Amino acid sequence: MSPKLYVIIGAAVIVLFIIIGLVMKFRPRKINTGYCAERWQTIQKHCADKKEWHMAIANADRLLDDVLKRRHYKGKTTGERLVSAQHDFTNNESLWFGHKLYNRIHDDGLVKISKQDTLEALGGFRQALKDLGALQDKVITAPTVTPAPTIILEPAKKNDRAAKAKS
Repeated sequence: MSPKLYVIIGAAVIVLFIIIGLVMKFRPRKINTGYCAERWQTIQKHCADKKEWHMAIANADRLLDDVLKRRHYKGKTTGERLVSAQHDFTNNESLWFGHKLYNRIHDDGLVKISKQDTLEALGGFRQALKDLGALQDKVITAPTVTPAPTIILEPAKKNDRAAKAKS
């Protein structure tokens, strides 16, 4: 084989590796739904105490940002990533309300949050996480119960008692 052929084959192999590397780098990463579900349960636990509502909103915003990064949405900030992903969300209003509320908590030190605002914000975050495939709807089905066999107890008859006594 000629040296030109070796150079062409070598260049083709290098280009192939570069293309494979780029495809692997920019493909959407799989989201660990179990991990996201655990973090969401922690967020829900913060909802039990009124003093921790701000933590619940902050953690929900961070969780969503982590998922957006793993899905390779463009942007330097969470807000920019939300803009690039907003066509994938079914409830943009509540999501943006939640993100803006988080910014007010984080930047302005907002401490008093109403229950209604917390519920709307967390509802928006939860729906966005579902839309991205990070949280799944838990379909709870009723357990299948096999009925127990019916046992009918009848009083023993006198003849049965006499027969048992003879044996």
